[in-house]
Amino acid sequence: MVGRFYPRNMRVAHGWLAAAVLGLIFLGNQAAAAPRRVVSTFLCTDEYVFRLLPREHIAALSFEATDRRPVVSTIADAALGIPAIRPSAETVLRFDPDLVVMYSGTMPSLHAQLARAGVPVLDVPWAMSLADVRRITTMLGDKLGARERAAAMLLEMDRAIAQARAAAPKPSVRTLIYEPNGYATAGGVTDEIMTLSGLEDVAPELKPTRTDTLPVESVIAHAPELLILSGERATPNSRADLVQHHPALAAVKSHVAWTKLTPLLCPGPWSLDAAATFTALGEQARSRTR
Repeated sequence: MVGRFYPRNMRVAHGWLAAAVLGLIFLGNQAAAAPRRVVSTFLCTDEYVFRLLPREHIAALSFEATDRRPVVSTIADAALGIPAIRPSAETVLRFDPDLVVMYSGTMPSLHAQLARAGVPVLDVPWAMSLADVRRITTMLGDKLGARERAAAMLLEMDRAIAQARAAAPKPSVRTLIYEPNGYATAGGVTDEIMTLSGLEDVAPELKPTRTDTLPVESVIAHAPELLILSGERATPNSRADLVQHHPALAAVKSHVAWTKLTPLLCPGPWSLDAAATFTALGEQARSRTR
């Protein structure tokens, strides 16, 4: 009986062995193809590169990644020790990168210089929705040889989405995010996260100016249930912050909350860190009207 089935069993065994060898070759090629000296030139690509690659494969990030005047990055502390640059062709080429990650449409002169030098450039598009975030994260996982890390980031994002939806106040809390210089338009990923967290963005109905700002008078006259002042309450960091500290805002009949919304500056899976803040503030605002 053994002899009778030997040829067929060996064909099966050889088939599995061939498949295993091909799999190892594929993984080896993928690892070999993964970039090992990556330079990121923009804050929003810094956020992705730092999370997807091991430190030893990051040649440099933009100076904004660890800047503290003010802090505009979610990785300001974690990325300390990685070279931080103000991107120019000379500075970038000094690191002998095998890949430069840039945001689409930014630094066209640098992009052209790197192309002439034969340096591979990966352009990352801006995410206008959570669906875009999902596509971009998956794409970067593929390009950077970091599929498992990308999948883990998206899994964590999905958990945060589910938690926000479960905790969201109902009905939605009418909310205005009022930022430095009086900017008051959320839109895109921020608006999507607000919605799933139980907040309704009222900025569009207040008719912001062509520069997406609102005067203090409009904020007071059309006070929402929740007014979120994006930044730090203690002291203004610049002239742009003065409008948020306007004494007239003391008269607003909203639940007013100061909070830093750094995770929303660059759309990505980490932006869902703001969801828990939104749901908590929404509950606080709603409790004032019960």
